[in-house]
Amino acid sequence: MELKDRLKYARKRAGLTQSELADKAGIKQASVSEIERGLSRTSAYLVKIATICGVDPLWLAEGVGFAEAGVRPQVQEDSRMSSADQIRSMLARIGKGLPDEARNKILSAIDGGSLQPPGEAGDESPVLKVKPDEILIPQYDIRASMGHGQVPADYNEAVRNLVVREDVLLEKGITYTSLSALAVITGWGQSMEGTINDKDPVIVDRGVNEFVGDGIYVITWHGLLYIKRLQVLDAERLWLISDNAKHKDQEARSEDVTIHAKVLLIWNARKA
Repeated sequence: MELKDRLKYARKRAGLTQSELADKAGIKQASVSEIERGLSRTSAYLVKIATICGVDPLWLAEGVGFAEAGVRPQVQEDSRMSSADQIRSMLARIGKGLPDEARNKILSAIDGGSLQPPGEAGDESPVLKVKPDEILIPQYDIRASMGHGQVPADYNEAVRNLVVREDVLLEKGITYTSLSALAVITGWGQSMEGTINDKDPVIVDRGVNEFVGDGIYVITWHGLLYIKRLQVLDAERLWLISDNAKHKDQEARSEDVTIHAKVLLIWNARKA
């Protein structure tokens, strides 16, 4: 069951229309509609929505466990837990169905301070060392265009991971909605050149799905995926700004722009 189906189930279970749910959650009805149509696959308001609908937040967000809130014990996680502690917490929550051998391999890996990044069969990827003061950010097989646009892809397959010292992010004044919302994607094209160059990895926050102020966002516009700097033009329109002066800025109706994530850091240590 996908997020769109889980949300629709939760909303109907609570006897709410899209508009009623949006009002209670303090978001736009269009945001609820986009999730239920599969156009948006995450939201910073999922925990609030789950509470309103009386379902388990982890089930709504990730499809893990049971829909009914309170069926399994909740584990409170510090938003700044290390990756190893998060994995231990996850195993405590949902790992009971794992074979002992698989569970022991995972525990052995994190206790030994190393995690093998996912890859294709036979991939000899180097082992990443994760220390208590570091965080593990997955890199997803998705390209966001900085030019004419890429066909949107899901955040569905982590192809490698990036280990970052958390104090590096803190020193740069970078904040994020949650550790689980962080991801690395790759930008393609020249329209953001000077800020994001072709094939630069960028760290994004997938928990930001609405305009929260001037900045660089991962967006869908007219069915294509872009990385663009966004600014408000007026009450109904946004500027889609290209940092490369050779590319023209574009006007877009706010309702035509779907925000998937906010760019936090270009992985040449430039803050977005």
